Amino acid sequence: MTTLTALAATAAEGGKHSAKVTHWSDRLGWIIGLVLVIGLVYWLMRQGWQWRRTLQGGLPELPAAPADPAELGEPLLVMDGRYHGSTTAGQWLDRIVAHGLGVRSRARLTLTARGLLVERTGAPGFLVPTAALRGARLDQAIAGKVLPEGGLLVVTWEHGGTLIDSGFRSEHAAQHPAWAEAITELSGERVVAFSTEKTEKEGAR
Repeated sequence: MTTLTALAATAAEGGKHSAKVTHWSDRLGWIIGLVLVIGLVYWLMRQGWQWRRTLQGGLPELPAAPADPAELGEPLLVMDGRYHGSTTAGQWLDRIVAHGLGVRSRARLTLTARGLLVERTGAPGFLVPTAALRGARLDQAIAGKVLPEGGLLVVTWEHGGTLIDSGFRSEHAAQHPAWAEAITELSGERVVAFSTEKTEKEGAR
């Protein structure tokens, strides 16, 4: 019996060891599978980004920001905050990614009689000349980003024959109305108005 007991104990220990090996093997398989899925999603996102960039290849280079902002004259308004992206005007989900416009970043906006200067951290700055401005409004969504009502300053401008909406959020949202009014005034008769209504289904995306 002693020999049988010893054999049984050995078999039991072997079974435990086998179970541990199998357990770690299963976990390793799950981890590898998860990494592959994440990699596939990332690749598909990059392909979608590249596809959009190709489709928007006809959009000309953006007017460069001057090396010295003082060249644009006396500032009418200055705002620090975030740039949340750009879309085809009136279509808040149709993101524009060409020329770095798809990169969200911190930004400083300076409005002068000569246009809107957008200086960005970690992304190229650009200038929207006064002649290209088509108005501004308070909104809550841009490029898939949804904020509280009035939480975004959306500037509409024209570039290369394309009307563009660019969304900004000030560190102090109370500044938004003054900015919308000033940009709309600078735009003059060139103002283009778009509806800001969005369905609940769209807002949930």
